[in-house]
Amino acid sequence: MKRLLYIVSLTLVLVSCGSRSGYFKLEGRLLNLNQGEFFIYSPDGVFDGIDTIKVEGGRFSYQTRCGGKGTLVIVFPNFSEQPVFAQSGKSVTIKGDASHLKEIEVKGTKENELMNGFRKQIAKASPLDVMKFAEQFISDNPKSLAAVYVLTKILTTSDKLDIDKSLKLAETLHNAQPNNDNIARFIRYIKFKKNSDSGTSIPSFSAIDIEGKNVTNSLLKGKVSVVYTWASWNYESRTIRDKLARMKNDYNNQLVLFAINLDPSKHICKQNMKNDSTTTATICDQLMFDSPLLEKFGLGYVPDNIIYNAQGHVIERGLDAKEIETKLKNLLN
Repeated sequence: MKRLLYIVSLTLVLVSCGSRSGYFKLEGRLLNLNQGEFFIYSPDGVFDGIDTIKVEGGRFSYQTRCGGKGTLVIVFPNFSEQPVFAQSGKSVTIKGDASHLKEIEVKGTKENELMNGFRKQIAKASPLDVMKFAEQFISDNPKSLAAVYVLTKILTTSDKLDIDKSLKLAETLHNAQPNNDNIARFIRYIKFKKNSDSGTSIPSFSAIDIEGKNVTNSLLKGKVSVVYTWASWNYESRTIRDKLARMKNDYNNQLVLFAINLDPSKHICKQNMKNDSTTTATICDQLMFDSPLLEKFGLGYVPDNIIYNAQGHVIERGLDAKEIETKLKNLLN
């Protein structure tokens, strides 16, 4: 009897300290948010596609299969993101204020504690200092998933991106994590980006759009064209998509648009395009960040974009909505 009670007690202790083996669990509470819904996805394959987390009474809970370690990204209603680093058999708690999402903390594993420290460090830093802190963080923590996230999310989305330095940091991470496919994919992306600056020609490609039609590089030749990424869960990318759609209506055949959608299903993509009356060729191969088209064009995140002139050469990359509008008006007027 004592042995049975011991086993039961031990089981309760183990369950209370984390999730069961092969699973990862997160629980959270946010002030100033009673009900809502978050998107959650994994850039490195903990699970495929996009899932949702429901918030009731300010609390939420989510569990997923997790064979080892990986990264989850929560997308809040305002489309800001929060990384959570998953580990088999572990659980974490998320606490914060919905009106101050940048101050949210994730507690329960060393990786998440590490990221908490970095987020606090850059909370009030200037853009230049953020870059310095990010580079130092990556160099100091080459074996961590947090460093991979910082490299792929913070450095690549900065206006001050130093391609050579990013490549060097990525190779440092790859040496420390040789089996991390996410790093290997990023290295391929950054090398392509390095070789596809201003003047680079349109790459050869062939893809099937969401209407089942074959699209090739010939679509983009002979006219000013924009290749861009977007996803239903990314507000900024949707803003750029809407801006481009309006410009397409204004300039008609003078402008060609080619969209790479990173939603996990064509159904979601089509739902978000039901009011789009333009003739934009849109690809949704349902591979999200593993889409081979991203590597073809040297596009690595959402939103991202390339503007080609009528001669088929790159003239601008990675512009925001206002910059795209200004550049296209100068080219088309």
